[in-house]
Amino acid sequence: MVMKKKSPERLISTKPQSEDVSLDTNLRPHRLDEYIGQDRVKENLKIAMTAAQRRKEALDHVLLYGPPGLGKTTLAYIIAAEMGVNIRITSGPAVERPGDLAAIITNLRANDILFIDEVHRLGRVVEEVLYPAMEDFALDLIIGKGPGARSLRLSLPKFTIIGATTRFALLSPPLRDRFGAVYRLDFYDQKAMQDIIRRSAKILKVEIEEAGVEEIAQRARGTPRVANRLLRRVRDYAQVKADGKITYAVAVEALHQLEVDSLGLDEVDHKVLKAIIEKFDGGPVGLDTIAAAISEEADTIMDVYEPYLLQLGFLDRTPRGRVATKLAYEHLGLNYSKDRDKQPRLIG
Repeated sequence: MVMKKKSPERLISTKPQSEDVSLDTNLRPHRLDEYIGQDRVKENLKIAMTAAQRRKEALDHVLLYGPPGLGKTTLAYIIAAEMGVNIRITSGPAVERPGDLAAIITNLRANDILFIDEVHRLGRVVEEVLYPAMEDFALDLIIGKGPGARSLRLSLPKFTIIGATTRFALLSPPLRDRFGAVYRLDFYDQKAMQDIIRRSAKILKVEIEEAGVEEIAQRARGTPRVANRLLRRVRDYAQVKADGKITYAVAVEALHQLEVDSLGLDEVDHKVLKAIIEKFDGGPVGLDTIAAAISEEADTIMDVYEPYLLQLGFLDRTPRGRVATKLAYEHLGLNYSKDRDKQPRLIG
């Protein structure tokens, strides 16, 4: 059997890495007022939480979706802190059987929060148990097997489920409809990224000039997790190669050494774009074909690499496949043919 070689962790990956655990604990905001960016989501959450507290009820079930690294888990912790309740953490792949879910839910107290990361990966059998728990706050169990089996319904205290997903479209409609509040988290703008880096630098006791803040923010892919990781790497470079202070020049040189370009793209992003441009004449080309060309999983390209490239306007989704745009050619320093016909866009 051929074992697939595990890809090395990318510095600018939006997925959590082993080194991020302690960093997230130190840098994670604990209150909504400390949370930077996502203003619309924060305002709506504040209204929903205040209303629930005044009624002395559990908060409506909340669904948070968007690219990884934007703060969905952090928001779940903040909601629990603001509501003054306990939070239990699990993930879709970890809940394999209905009994696993039943064990978690029956240990919740009134108004507690259950946070389910990657909620789109819950099994269908588990979802069937979750529906009455979310809607009627009841757990339907089958006792015994065969002709002697009987159904038992357990009443549950009212609680809140917060689901997080990067693949909103993969949620089944029945599960999606049971969330009372659905919020999308978007990539952060430059100002918000700079505010996040200033806050993190202060907590980490890193001396940094404003020009250094701007340079790191520009290359952080609109993602707080990436910004904090880059800040830590630039800090290391500054301590070894400079006097410990992050200036513009130090930030540029450190990020150049780390092979993160001016827009936050790394070697893998370049590989994706160059595969489309050089191997397939700029596209259109199917996702599976791109994956085969760079020896990567199609789902990884769609979930991890593609969202930011789409955000930059470097890729277009068309009915026939992915197309590299003129902006991608210019960023890579390649010639773009003006005779190239534009492909119709695929909406969604």
